[in-house]
Amino acid sequence: MDEKQRYFDSLGEDWDKDLTSEDLERLTHILDKFNISQGLYVCDLGCGTGVLFDLLRRRVGEQGMILGVDFSPRAAHKASRNFPFHNIGVVEADACCVPMADGVFDLVVSFAAFAHFSHKDATIHEAYRILKPGGRFVIIHLAGREKLACRHHMIGGPIDHDELPDARQLRAMFERGLFMNHELTETKDLYLAVGFKK
Repeated sequence: MDEKQRYFDSLGEDWDKDLTSEDLERLTHILDKFNISQGLYVCDLGCGTGVLFDLLRRRVGEQGMILGVDFSPRAAHKASRNFPFHNIGVVEADACCVPMADGVFDLVVSFAAFAHFSHKDATIHEAYRILKPGGRFVIIHLAGREKLACRHHMIGGPIDHDELPDARQLRAMFERGLFMNHELTETKDLYLAVGFKK
C-alpha cells in the first residue's frame, strides 16, 4: 500500500461525512443531464464509500447494475456494507485496472476522484475499454481546477499536488484514450468532463 492509498484508507470510514445536502442536490441535477435510464450498467471509478450509489440505483432500477471500484480497502468495504443490493457490487482495485471484460458498461463515472488518480491516462484508457460502443465516461468534481488545487495544497501530504487537467491537457488525454469526442464544462464550482465512445 503506497502513501496515497494509506491516506485514503485512513479516511475510508468518514469519506462521505463532508457531503452536504446541497452537494447531493447538485449531483442529482448533474446526473439528470445524462438520462441514466432503467437497465443501464454503470461503473463508478473511485467510488469511495458509495456516495453515488443511491442516486444511480434509483435511475438504473432493478434491471440495471452498478459496480463500484476503489483502491481503499476500508472505503470499498464500507460501500459494500452500506449497499447490500443484488445489483450493486464493489471491488477493491485501482481505477486503471478494472477486473471486468471489455464493453460491459453503458456509463463510467468518476466523482471527486479523478484529480487523485496517479495514472490518469491509463484510467481513461480503461474507461474506454470497459465501455460499450456509444457509452460515456463522465468526470465530476464539485469545484473548478484552481479551487480544488488550492484545497488539496492546504491539506498537503500525499494529495498536495493532485490536480485536474486543463482543457488542453484533458483533450490530449481523451484523444490518447481513443475518445475522439469529448467536452468540458468548468466554472469556479464545477468541473464536468465527458468522453464519448463511438
